[in-house]
Amino acid sequence: MGNCQPTVVPYEDFDVVADIKAIRKACKGLGTDEQAIIDILANRSAAQRLEIKHAYFEKYDDEIANYIETYVYVHDRDLEADIEADTSGDVRRLLTLLLQGNRDESYEVDEALAEQDAVSLFEAGEDCFGTDESTFSFILATRNYLQLQATFKAYEAISGTEILDAIDKETSGTLKDCYTTLVRCAKNPQLCFARKLNAAMKGAGTDEDTLIRIIVCRSEIDLETIKDMYLEKYDVSLKDAISSECGGDFKRLLLAILH
Repeated sequence: MGNCQPTVVPYEDFDVVADIKAIRKACKGLGTDEQAIIDILANRSAAQRLEIKHAYFEKYDDEIANYIETYVYVHDRDLEADIEADTSGDVRRLLTLLLQGNRDESYEVDEALAEQDAVSLFEAGEDCFGTDESTFSFILATRNYLQLQATFKAYEAISGTEILDAIDKETSGTLKDCYTTLVRCAKNPQLCFARKLNAAMKGAGTDEDTLIRIIVCRSEIDLETIKDMYLEKYDVSLKDAISSECGGDFKRLLLAILH
């Protein structure tokens, strides 16, 4: 994970005022210039998008105050509200997701915590009657990937069992599938995401929500690496796969984020 490459980085010539004016212009009047919105949001970091969101509200909220003073009633303007009002379907979901933050992706490893978590997992599973699912859920869902890798190594040293074998023995059904996916993702997250993207485009129909979630949330972390992994595993580029499965503004926005 030390060589992870993103596709979206902070925009060097970032001008929040110019951006909110451009987005406002794209949302006003008849129709919506979605390409203008795509060109901006797909090329700004999460922090920059958040600044755009706040500045947009402050700018056009002040404008409303002036209208109220002259007895003209106008609804509050908010960037997400404007986008939701002027776009629809997959494009709307993707654009609004671009205005939310990403989960913590720390690369720090606490070896003492890894030992502690490994003991907790052992005591919650193999070392007791039944399984304390809450312990497994908390650790697997909250620790960063490198931290989990250290935990899995410590677990094997303590129990003599590989973590996936322990999960296979101690759990079943949907919960087992979820834990297995979380562990595999922690062991090789880029391969896991590549597999999920491929699964989202296989067969009849396309799982747009999965495409949106992975491509947006990993764009500033390791999406470039995921693209490489996808090409290596499926012998087709992720951009070509999306181009053949998606269409319209939704496809254009996904491809813009992929770069």
